[in-house]
Amino acid sequence: GALRGGAGAVRYVGPAGDAVIARFPETLVSDQGPDHAGRVQAWVVGPGAGDDAATVAKVLGADVPVLLDADGLRLADRDAVRGRSAPTLMTPHAGEAAALLGVRREEVEANRLASVRELAAVYRATVLLKGSTTLIAAPDGGPVRVNPTGTAWLATAGSGDVLSGLTGSLLASGLSPLDAGSVGAYLHGLAGRFASRGAPIAALDISDRLPEAWRDVRRELDWD
Repeated sequence: GALRGGAGAVRYVGPAGDAVIARFPETLVSDQGPDHAGRVQAWVVGPGAGDDAATVAKVLGADVPVLLDADGLRLADRDAVRGRSAPTLMTPHAGEAAALLGVRREEVEANRLASVRELAAVYRATVLLKGSTTLIAAPDGGPVRVNPTGTAWLATAGSGDVLSGLTGSLLASGLSPLDAGSVGAYLHGLAGRFASRGAPIAALDISDRLPEAWRDVRRELDWD
């Protein structure tokens, strides 16, 4: 997703650098931790993090936008998130949101609007609550944005990682967390629709259709 999001360069920090290079040779990789990654405009932390709480803590201490997803949501210290001066975007699904709020998943699913608002307020961060209807809430209590392009076919393994990479690229380009989350969710949903056409898809299918989604939006906005 990050490679399709418009970032000038994508860096990967972690133990799977050889595998990443083999599949995506344009990626810059490092296994030396965030402090040795070079210059970055935004971090995405969580997918594949396992139990590496130290890396999550280092990233949260950086003075650049941070997107928290997957294991990063579980490992992030609440006070560290609340105390950040740089923008933060959290992208949980309903199960992860329930764990963060200390409630059952069913409660989040039954009260998605209240849940995304509560998470944004508690963590003082923008929250993108994933689902067939994705919601994006800022911590200031303003209107919650609703993404119209979602589809049930997006509920496939790795789909959320594509979204986090794409949205992280948008954060790096200078968009606010609210706008990055909104644009990312819209493009992700559109790419999912283009990929599925009513049939099951894999995460890479979504990533492969992101250029088509970008072109569709540019055409609708008459940017060509």
